[in-house]
Amino acid sequence: MEKKILLVEDDLNMGFLLVNYLQDENFKVKLCRDGFEGLTVAQKEHFDLCIIDVMMPKLDGFALAKALRKKGVSTPFIFLTAKSMKQDKLNGYSIGAEDYVTKPFDEDELLCKIKVIMRRKKDEVAECGPKTFEIGKFKFDYNLHQLSYGDEVHRLTKKENEILKLLCMQKNSILRRDEAVIKIYGKDDYFMGRCFDVYISRIRKLLKRDSSIEIKNVFNVGFILSDEKEKKVVLNDD
Repeated sequence: MEKKILLVEDDLNMGFLLVNYLQDENFKVKLCRDGFEGLTVAQKEHFDLCIIDVMMPKLDGFALAKALRKKGVSTPFIFLTAKSMKQDKLNGYSIGAEDYVTKPFDEDELLCKIKVIMRRKKDEVAECGPKTFEIGKFKFDYNLHQLSYGDEVHRLTKKENEILKLLCMQKNSILRRDEAVIKIYGKDDYFMGRCFDVYISRIRKLLKRDSSIEIKNVFNVGFILSDEKEKKVVLNDD
């Protein structure tokens, strides 16, 4: 099936070049010229990937990505920008970007990144294993991206959802940080690692209402999702 890409780029020359290139690679591409148009289209149509320019009029790329997540759009995205500042990259990854491509760029490199993301998404869909988890007093539904506490429901971002599942699959045992970062981002480097830590902090805040739940640091190794309630059940069974 032909994969659909939403390209949000205000530079028409760059936009048309990318559209032609990606169409030649058998992708179906929709081009939007500003962030507001991109936000509207992304909510109306299904896309397999968004490529978002950071520097745009009306609504910049960072603001667009945040708005998409707030609206519940979980489509993976790549930032496309002339900016190369470290803080900009950290901001991009912290919002949930799959990758960050700096202009000028090699089209084949961009294509490679797109294919990696598409392949990873396909693997996630095919992945077996439980989809719902009990974490102390919380209920986590991986398919719905939801973390529930009684009647209160919090919608998780794509990265929060993936990381929390990894923690749940390794509950009360060590989740190695380097392996987890590679699984989430496809590679392990300084920027990915920093952003992974940001998401761990966010998940900690979401779980803090239940004192029996804790995400513990294991220095230079990783993290443990500790569930005291589950530990007590195991001890009583023994």
